[in-house]
Amino acid sequence: MKLILTHDVNGLGAPGDVVDVKDGYGRNYLLPNNLATAWTKGGEKQVASIKRARQVREVRDVESAQQIKASLEGLTVKIPARAGESGRLFGAVTVTDVVEAISAAGGPSVDKRKVTIVNAIKTLGSHEVEVRVHPEALANLTVSVVKA
Repeated sequence: MKLILTHDVNGLGAPGDVVDVKDGYGRNYLLPNNLATAWTKGGEKQVASIKRARQVREVRDVESAQQIKASLEGLTVKIPARAGESGRLFGAVTVTDVVEAISAAGGPSVDKRKVTIVNAIKTLGSHEVEVRVHPEALANLTVSVVKA
């Protein structure tokens, strides 16, 4: 199945890319979640406009991506969470929790789709989180989970 991506999809492509995926993946995930549209000959104009808009954003972001990366890596992020006596959390720290903690710590606004938790955060202590600021700039952020 040939589709035009309208949003960033990890491991598949960026907005404006024309991708060929299995029918079930396209029909059951990409199309219902509005991550892609069906490819048509008329859709080629749509691809061109999406790519132009992406290039304009990337040019602007290339200059500021390194500054945002430096500010994120220099940031101390603490997330309070409920935990048992052994230090194991009741639940887990989510991407949304990390994004809110970055904003609370005075960091730049980050899209939650750009944040990747390397290993599931289910214990107290320091954990690694990756933030894709730009395709060429990946910020490694250390998040400290403390007992609430």
